Order: sequence, then C-alpha cells, then structure tokens
Amino acid sequence: MASAAAGASAVRGGEMIATVRMLSWAAIALLACGLVRAEGTPRFTVDASWPKPLPHNWILGQIGGIAVGPDDHVWVYQRPRTLTDDERGATMNPPWSRCCVPAPSVLEFDVEGNLLGAWGGPGSGYDWPESEHGIGVDADGNVWVAGNGKADHQVLKFTRDGRFLLQIGRANETGTSNTTELLGRPALPVVDSAAGELYVADGYKNRRVIVFDAASGAYKRHWGAYGAAPEDADPGAYDPQAPVAKQFRNPVHCVRIAKDGLVYVCDRVNDRYQVFRKDGTFVREVRLDPQTRSMGSVWDIGFSEDSAQKFMYVADGTNNEIHVLLRATGEQVGSFGRGGRQAGQFHWVHAMAVDSRGNVYTGEVDSGKRVQKFSRVRE
Repeated sequence: MASAAAGASAVRGGEMIATVRMLSWAAIALLACGLVRAEGTPRFTVDASWPKPLPHNWILGQIGGIAVGPDDHVWVYQRPRTLTDDERGATMNPPWSRCCVPAPSVLEFDVEGNLLGAWGGPGSGYDWPESEHGIGVDADGNVWVAGNGKADHQVLKFTRDGRFLLQIGRANETGTSNTTELLGRPALPVVDSAAGELYVADGYKNRRVIVFDAASGAYKRHWGAYGAAPEDADPGAYDPQAPVAKQFRNPVHCVRIAKDGLVYVCDRVNDRYQVFRKDGTFVREVRLDPQTRSMGSVWDIGFSEDSAQKFMYVADGTNNEIHVLLRATGEQVGSFGRGGRQAGQFHWVHAMAVDSRGNVYTGEVDSGKRVQKFSRVRE
C-alpha cells in the first residue's frame, strides 16, 4: 500500500521548512489504526506480557521518562505521587485494600521485562524532583534524571544503583532562558558520551537547549529556536493558521542526538521538531500534523536501530500514536497505535526509547500510567 502521508518542503527566509501533511481523512483513519505504511517501513507488535509483574505489591504511576542503557536495559522513571488513593490502597491508614504500594521512582528492567533494580526519592546532598520528568543513561551506565514541578530547576546524576554523583541547578531557584548557571523546569537530560557533554531540554519554564560538561556540570552553551538566543515572552496559544513561531513554546519537551551528530529538539505545542548541529547551528525543521492543537504532536523522538538511523519515531501524546518518519526528509511513511486502553493503544503517550534490536518502549502519563514494549518485526 502506498504511503498515506507526504512531506512538503518550502524555503522561508532562507530556512528549510518541511511540513508533514496528510492526504485524506481516510488515510488519517488508516494511519491511526496502524494499517498504512510504506514498503520497508519498520513493523512492530505489542508485547502485552512486558514488563513482568512487579514484586512487593508495587504499582506504577505516570511515566515521566523512559530510556535504554548501553546494555539494552530499560530504565523507567515514574511518578509515585500521581497514584490515586484507591490505587495505593494498601498504604492507607487503615488500609483500604490489599493492593497496592507505589513503586520507587527509578526501575531497571532487562529486555525480557524482568525487574533488575529500583531506587529513587529524597536523600542527602541533592534535591529530588517534585515531579519526575525525563531520564537518560550514559555510556558508563550513569543515570540522569530531571523534573518538571514548579520548584524543579535541577538535573541529577546517579550511578546505576542510585548513588548520588552530581546536581546541576538548584530547586526553587531559576532564572531566564539566557541564565547560564540555573535551569527552568527541565524536561529531559541526554548525554553525548563521546564529547562528554550533557544536553538538557530546558523545558517547561525556559525555552531552550542548554549544554553542560557531563563530568563537572560546567556551562558550555545554549540556544533557542532556529539557533537564535531564546526569548521568554509568552507567544500566546498555538494557532495553526498563524505564521510559524520564531521561538520555542513551552514545553521544550525533548532533545535527542542521532549517530551522525544531529541534534533533534521537540517543540511540542508548536507541532514541530527542529534539527541542529551540536554547536547550535540550525539545520531544518519539520512540522508534524500541524493542525493538532491542545498539547501538540511532538512529545518525544527515537531512531531506528540501523547504523544510518534511516527512520525516526515521534511519540504524539495528543493524537496518541507513534509516527514513523524518514529521518532524512521528515516524510511520514507509517504509524502505530491509537487512542485507547487496550494493549498497543495509548492514553497520553509521553516518552519513548529504542533498544539496539529496534524494539520500541513507551510510557504514558495522565491516567495511562503504564509502559509498553513494541517488538520489532523482522521481514
């Protein structure tokens, strides 16, 4: 079946802008059911048995982040405080029910879904986030976490077993999008291990990407939309008929680094992602399903497992699907998932990660509160 989406390109003010446009409502419906894909496009099947049942009567809250480490272990960063009283009934005084107990914030799984370790929460020497949001694992297995609560202006670094190593930024203390030593409700920390640099999508208050030395936490550089200096003026609500925004809107929800060194940034509410070189030079942007309002269409990004990373995946928590794009052009060639609560469906798909075998892992917020594994189907 031919692709139901096409990428249209235009040059505006010297900038290459691509827009992913649907060709028909019928095609949109087929894409939403995961039925349309171009030949050679990756295919997936949901693994409803992943992960294995949790021990200790544990239950997951909203999934603030998900990451894959260098050993293909899957790291889930969840929000224990988002559980309702009936969900954590076993902790009530007196207990309401036999189940359940909030799991720790950070959980490590193997590819089969076995729980290998769990930790997280307040401790000595660091400010644990009010709202867990965004997790990254570097080449040495260190775990980086952030938070998007109103007081969360810090990124934390831990060993894989939860020993505290470094804090960048300070809780309850923030600045502007051009302040170099403070953060503003960061959404996601990602490490470029080869360069020894930490990239932060900063985020829910600020409107930028900021880069630090991953060992010392020293500031290195930052930029906003199109590689320009960021501005904090509120641009108002997103309007798909208005001129393309010259600044990121909140939240700047993700930053991801491809193998070729290109840096991808989720400008969620603006229904687009922008691509940069590591020095902040703007390369291109792609508008994805730009008629989407509400919370936007670009929540997180992952790349296919091949060396060229031919395909990229975009988690869309408003339309509740994973878009499958050609990375070189932004053309949509497939999708999977739709809104719903059955296996393989989504409610506010919020974060995603891809392992070395091409399997995709997703996490949901709001009342979704689950992780899912989509196994790569080999032709």
